Amino acid sequence: MTADGLPSFRPHPAGLTPARRRLVDRALARPSLAAFAGLAVVVAFFGAQAPELLTTGGLASVLDAAALLGIGGVAVALLLVSGQFDLSIGMVAVGSALVTGLLIGQAGWSAWPALVASLAAALAVGVVNGLIVVRSGLPSFLVTLATFLVLQGVALAGTRAITGSVRIEGLGSAPDWSSVTAVFGSTVQVGDGRFRIALLWWLVLTAVASWVLWRTRFGNAVFAVGGARQAAQELGVPDRRTTIVLFCCTAAAGWLIGTLGLVRIGGVQGGPGLGTAIEFVVVAVIGGCLLTGGYGSAVGAAVGALVYAVARQGVVLAGWDARWFEAFLGVLLLVALLTNGVVRSRLRAVPRW
Repeated sequence: MTADGLPSFRPHPAGLTPARRRLVDRALARPSLAAFAGLAVVVAFFGAQAPELLTTGGLASVLDAAALLGIGGVAVALLLVSGQFDLSIGMVAVGSALVTGLLIGQAGWSAWPALVASLAAALAVGVVNGLIVVRSGLPSFLVTLATFLVLQGVALAGTRAITGSVRIEGLGSAPDWSSVTAVFGSTVQVGDGRFRIALLWWLVLTAVASWVLWRTRFGNAVFAVGGARQAAQELGVPDRRTTIVLFCCTAAAGWLIGTLGLVRIGGVQGGPGLGTAIEFVVVAVIGGCLLTGGYGSAVGAAVGALVYAVARQGVVLAGWDARWFEAFLGVLLLVALLTNGVVRSRLRAVPRW
């Protein structure tokens, strides 16, 4: 099969020996390979610069940062594989947490009904994003940027109008809060490190997303839509439904991120979420996803989140100026983009059998 999901009967390119062809095919079949290599590099580098990064406490801080990034990054990775973007996920996280806080703090709801209602609101955003993209044909980058702006204005201005502030606190006394905390806020102390349940959510979602992407008909549809949308339509692939479902997945991931943060601090502070959304895209790209669609993996995005978290925590623990992290991240992203460009060329040139 070619990278566009169509059968290929072309002869092998001249100069590509069978052994080399098999090696290239194996590498191309594992989008996460470069991310694992990058992880080994950053762990070795920052482990030497800040040895405390390799302690139990350092590991806990890295995994805590990587978990939230990974949850969003995995969902965004699936959307990128289909050739779409979602810049509203960060604001969905903030907005859904604000909805939960308002329902509990102002309307007097119990915690679980409030969470269900905020999840429904988040999914509604995903449906709207998906419907606009598939029916209008507009670039998802611009559609979700517009959604982000709408959500930011409505969520922050609405919350301020109701409460006089964009910060909601004191939710710990709400009915059912203890059971909510058990599901979204549990921690385990190991040595000097505190490991949060967000890590478990991240691992489970990565495993489920990987299984769906590589072992189900829906996953085949995701790759087909991202690799060759027109051909997929002609073959009867439900491209519109697939796109809408993926936008709902990113919205649900945003809700989960917002809920994990809400339960952790017992409140929520409203703020812009565009920077977070861009971080999710960066994590997915570092993990091997092509911006042009048709190639990527959930595992790669998860490893990309680890690379990001190790670099960020390593800069802090090494005592460097925090701006060095931005420079280091820029180098990582540039290398990932160049690598992805090579991968894209190989996918076009090498037949997939």
